[in-house]
Amino acid sequence: MGHGHAHTANTAPDAATLAARRKANWLLAAILLPVTVLTLIGMIALWPSGDRSGVTVVDPYATAPGVSFETGTVQRVAIETCPSSQSAIEAGGEGQECMVAYTQPEAGGGLQPVEITPEIAKSRGVEAGDKIRYLNLSEVMPDQPGTLIFVDFVRSVPMVLLAILYAVVVVAVARWRGFRAILGLVGGFIVMGQFILPGLVEGKPPLLLGLIGSIVIMIGVLYFAHGFSARTSTALLGTLFGLGVTAVMAAWATDAAYLTGVGDEDTYQLVNMSGAISLSGIILCGLIISGLGVLNDVTITQSSAVWEMYELAPHASTRRLFAGAMRVGRDHIASTVYTIAFAYAGAALPVLILVSLYQRPLMDTMTSGVLAEEIVRTLVGSIGLVLAIPATTLIAVLVVKATGIRRPEEVTVGVPGGEALAVAGADPSRAAHFVDSEHDGGARLAGDGNDGGARVPVPDTGSVPQPEPAEQPLTRRARRRAESG
Repeated sequence: MGHGHAHTANTAPDAATLAARRKANWLLAAILLPVTVLTLIGMIALWPSGDRSGVTVVDPYATAPGVSFETGTVQRVAIETCPSSQSAIEAGGEGQECMVAYTQPEAGGGLQPVEITPEIAKSRGVEAGDKIRYLNLSEVMPDQPGTLIFVDFVRSVPMVLLAILYAVVVVAVARWRGFRAILGLVGGFIVMGQFILPGLVEGKPPLLLGLIGSIVIMIGVLYFAHGFSARTSTALLGTLFGLGVTAVMAAWATDAAYLTGVGDEDTYQLVNMSGAISLSGIILCGLIISGLGVLNDVTITQSSAVWEMYELAPHASTRRLFAGAMRVGRDHIASTVYTIAFAYAGAALPVLILVSLYQRPLMDTMTSGVLAEEIVRTLVGSIGLVLAIPATTLIAVLVVKATGIRRPEEVTVGVPGGEALAVAGADPSRAAHFVDSEHDGGARLAGDGNDGGARVPVPDTGSVPQPEPAEQPLTRRARRRAESG
């Protein structure tokens, strides 16, 4: 038996590797560029005109002449006779008690008694130091001077601080990529505010609005946050597949499950604002948009997993690479499915509590109009999410295999007779060789335990005495066999 040794080349990408990576980008661009062009054309065709002449908006924050919104800081709170009951008391009637917040107006002046609504008094109440907004009805109710009614809390400071903290945490951990992700998120909301929402108001096709708007958001967010690379393009293809599945399922489910969208007060207001607004269309568009964040998460993760696995094991077969990546994907599916479900359950918690108090059969409760929309949204989003994972994995595997991104290394294999043969494409960090002249009559290059190594024929040595072979390090397979006895 002969011997030999392996030489590891420079691990920096060589010209062949860089060319293969460019090939991957061109291959993906050939698919994504036409999709992007068609999406932009559709966006231009559906762009809202901005004409709202047919929309009648009743602004709940608009005030009648003589009525004003004011803000102030609560100094103290007391449970006493409601200021609005003074006229009833003066007429010989009985006054009602309520929570009264004595507030210092921002505009200046003395403390003003602001009447707190019963629902706020029961839920949280008002405390000293709270900044509130209230309605001043003094001028329109001259018989009840000083009638001030609580409207809402002023939340500007805590919300701005929370947003700043969020941005700081993201940038501190994810650095430049996190900063770009935040900017991409802002861009996504701009698309929603300038394209999707006005389009729904004008009666544009909701399926196309949701699908085109979502594609534009995903293209911008993915490339802006993760950069232009084959991995990002692969994730985008998987995301587009998931969006397509979600759109088809949403279109079917909206009609089949009779989702009318008239289950709450806001939808009734929309119906009265304009005849062009379709409530079922709003639900359809919402079903498509609602799963964007989680869908983006799983596709970019799966794409990165495939590329990392391929770089670690470039000689793994297509089937083995796909199976390994899907093991990661199945764990991701298991976690994200209940993530979506509990996210929607948390958002609908007040409705769930209310429905749980009704004495109705479980099936009737789950299929009622109050819960049906949330359940369908969860199921539709989950179906698109689950199917996007194997699709993204398959696309990523096909791309890395089609481009052949690997570093062709040269391993010198020693054979009997002192001859040395070079085997290209081997992984020298893993490769070891051995010659089995008894069984195979040739040398086999063994990689990571597979039989896919290159076979090199051994020349006929006849009866020429062979030198004693030098002691060779054991391969991993040989070590495992030795350790197992």
